[in-house]
Amino acid sequence: MTSRPKQMHLAAHFPGVNNTTVWTDPRSRSQIDFSSFEHLARTAERGLFDFFFLAEGLRLREHNGRIHDLDVVGRPESITVLNALAAVTERLGLAATVNATFNEPYELARRFASLDHLSGGRAAWNVVTSSDAFTGENFRRGGFLDRADRYTRAAEFVAAARELWDSWTPDGTPRPFVHTGRHFTIDGEFGVPRSPQGHPVVIQAGDSDEGREFAASTADIIFTRHGSLEAGRAFYADVKRRLARYGRTPGELKIMPGVTLVLGDTPADAREKAAEIRRQQVSPQTAILTLEQIWGVDLSGYDPDGPLPDIDPDPESQLAQGRVRHGDPLAVAAKWRALSEEKGLSIRQTVIEATGRQSFIGTPEAVAAELAEFVAADAADGFILVPHLTPGGLDDFVDRVVPLLQERGVFRTAYTGPTLRDHLGLPHPGERG
Repeated sequence: MTSRPKQMHLAAHFPGVNNTTVWTDPRSRSQIDFSSFEHLARTAERGLFDFFFLAEGLRLREHNGRIHDLDVVGRPESITVLNALAAVTERLGLAATVNATFNEPYELARRFASLDHLSGGRAAWNVVTSSDAFTGENFRRGGFLDRADRYTRAAEFVAAARELWDSWTPDGTPRPFVHTGRHFTIDGEFGVPRSPQGHPVVIQAGDSDEGREFAASTADIIFTRHGSLEAGRAFYADVKRRLARYGRTPGELKIMPGVTLVLGDTPADAREKAAEIRRQQVSPQTAILTLEQIWGVDLSGYDPDGPLPDIDPDPESQLAQGRVRHGDPLAVAAKWRALSEEKGLSIRQTVIEATGRQSFIGTPEAVAAELAEFVAADAADGFILVPHLTPGGLDDFVDRVVPLLQERGVFRTAYTGPTLRDHLGLPHPGERG
């Protein structure tokens, strides 16, 4: 008797206001009209995806003292959008990114519990943090939080929220709650009965050592990225081994990297489409802007088809505000210079190659096989797909790849339960104490 192959989890990320989206494509639509959110969510549900995932932006980004061009389309509040999507979907999980630095446990626990009730147990919270004083200027407490305290506050925030969700018994009896900690001292009575899942699913996005530890101790899903099968297996093994110290089993944390994909009728067709998408994503103007975010200086006089600057970055630059900085600018610049010199790449070509997210490129059959290989090899438990088109970027995947995954026996042919925890194979938390 053959054993059932490891099952794959899939989620859809609304591409939003970033350079992943190909804005110039005539099929690209609004980033804020509800019809766009609805189309992508309905497509994901038709494909039996686990959940639909929204990012968050708490301040419009700036570059060289001006609002970043992409942000002028606006950034709607995630939970509000998901509450509306709960009315037009039936089984799809609904995941909102909400910052643990600029919110309070009672208010946020109440909003997620309400979404969980409205959706019948499909809510998820992607916990993010910020030490950014620029973002903090939009809030009363400003950028007070030291970088080292981001995860300690976030861990206590999640623990406090769970105490609030647990303060109602499964039979509907409210009880007073008391939480005393370093960051929060709160007591009272929670205003929302226990929700269908017990707790909304908790997602953590991050690849750093502290992010991995936070996910191992607290999260149900970790949203990550890795560029190869080998890197994925190393990350997977590292995070899963950390679970035991918190009394958790490997199945209690799902690892789901964010990926892009390009489908073609032939391998050559897919590669050509992928190259054209990257050229559209990284225009000459975008290439210079991206370089300025690393170098921290005005590079408008440089030719995007010419070589990288021979000057060093300014690590203390405030040229770009409101963006997550990935790594030391000097180290990133050295890596990009080495890549450029090795392959003889211009500024634009270097940015195209250096900033590409892990992608699956090929025919539907090839992409299905590669996705299944990643999961079977324990490089991932599934994937969060980030399409390059809003809102129709997942249509081909659902129509052409999902059936092949089902034929392989690695993806569901029907939802087996009503809640997001059912989709993910996660336990419903019981009453504590």
